[in-house]
Amino acid sequence: MGHLLMVESWVGSMSRLLPRAIREGGHEFTFLTRDLHHYLRTAPEGTAHPLLAARNVVTADTNDPDALLPHIERLHSALRFDGVVTSCDYYLPTAAGIAAHLGLPGPAERAVAAACRKDATRRALADAGLPGPRFALCPDWAAAAGAARDLGYPLVFKPVDLCAGMYVRMVADETELAGAYRALADFPVNARGQRRDPVVLLEELLDGPEVSVETVSFAGTAHVVGVTDKSVGGAPAFIETGHMFPADLPEEAARAAADTALRALDALGLDGLVAHTEIKLTEDGPRVVEVNPRPAGNRITELVRHVTGIDLTAACVDVALGLRPDLTVRATGLRSAAIGFLVPEAPGTLAGIDGADGLDDEPGVLETHLAHPGATVKASGSNNDYLGHVMAADPDGPGARGHVERLLAGLGPRMVQP
Repeated sequence: MGHLLMVESWVGSMSRLLPRAIREGGHEFTFLTRDLHHYLRTAPEGTAHPLLAARNVVTADTNDPDALLPHIERLHSALRFDGVVTSCDYYLPTAAGIAAHLGLPGPAERAVAAACRKDATRRALADAGLPGPRFALCPDWAAAAGAARDLGYPLVFKPVDLCAGMYVRMVADETELAGAYRALADFPVNARGQRRDPVVLLEELLDGPEVSVETVSFAGTAHVVGVTDKSVGGAPAFIETGHMFPADLPEEAARAAADTALRALDALGLDGLVAHTEIKLTEDGPRVVEVNPRPAGNRITELVRHVTGIDLTAACVDVALGLRPDLTVRATGLRSAAIGFLVPEAPGTLAGIDGADGLDDEPGVLETHLAHPGATVKASGSNNDYLGHVMAADPDGPGARGHVERLLAGLGPRMVQP
C-alpha cells in the first residue's frame, strides 16, 4: 500500500475520481491545501467530500514553493510519502518539484513547467521541428498589436498560464484583439490566488477537427491509449461541448495524431505521467494545440474506461508511485462512449430544465448530471460554466455522439433573467 501526497485538486469530477482511484488501488493519501473550504463548498449538501477520505488534511501555503519545501520535508519525515500527485494544472510543477526534492517517482519539474506554459510549449515544439501554427509571444499591448498585423487576422488569443479555455478567444481584427486584451488585464490573479504572467500568445487560427490523444508514459516509454474527438462551440470562445471515445477517424488519421502526440511528449521531455495532448487535424497534417501533463478532464477518463476498461486515473496513481500501470484492454461490451455538455446561452437564475425527467432511464445512458433550480448561471465563456452533462454509449459502433446530441437537444433550460 502506498501513501500519496496530493497537492491541491480540481473541484470538479477529478476531485472525486482521483480519491476513488487511490482507494480502489489499496492506497491512501494526505491532502495538502491552502484552503480546504474551496473544495467543501462544492460537495452536495449532506454528503462528505471525497477529499475528506484523506488519511490527513494539512493546510499550508501551496502557492509559495520555496517556503513549502521545508514544511514538506518535515511532513515526509513523520508521514513517509511514496509519491506526489495533483489533478490541478496550477500545481503540477509544484507536485513535480516536491517529488524530485524528496527523491520520489515523478516527471521532470522543468518538463512539466514547460507543458503548463503555452509559450514554453510552443518554443519547445518549434525547437524540435514539430510543425505548428505561426505564433508570437507578446509581453504588452504594443507588441500584441504589432505581432497581429504581421501574422494577419483571424488569430487565436491565449493567456500563457490559464486553463479550461479561460480567456482564449478568436479575434478577427484589432478592435476584438483590444477587447480580449482588456478583459484579460482585469484578471491579474487566477482562481487559486496566483499572480498571472501578462504575456499573451497569439497564434494562427488552425482549421480542422480537434482531437486529443490520451497517453501513459512510464520508464521511458509512452503508450497511446487512444484518440478522443472533441466538439467546440461558443465562438469567439472555444468551449468544449462534447467528446467521444474513440474518435470516429480513419486509421491513418488516428495514427498520425498519435504519432504527433508522442513527438510532442518527447520534445518536452515528459515521462512518468498520464498526458492529454490536444491536436488539430488540418489539411497540412496534425498540429499540436497544447500538451496537458495530467489525465484528461471533462470525464474523458470515464469514456475511456467504459470502452476499454483502462482506468487512466488509476494509471496516474500508479505512475506517481513508480508502479507499472495496468493498460490491459478489456471487453466492456461498448464500442463508443460520448459526453455532451449543456452550455448556457445567457446569464440568470436557473428555473428548471425541461425534458430532464426520465433522462437517466433512456437506453444507453451511462450518467447524467444537471444543475438544480436556483443555480446562478453565467453566460458561458470557458469550460467552467456548464449546466450539466449527459454521457451515453453505443455497443455496436461510433453512434454514441449522435445519441448524446439527440438527448441534449431535448433539454431546455429555463432562466429567470437578472
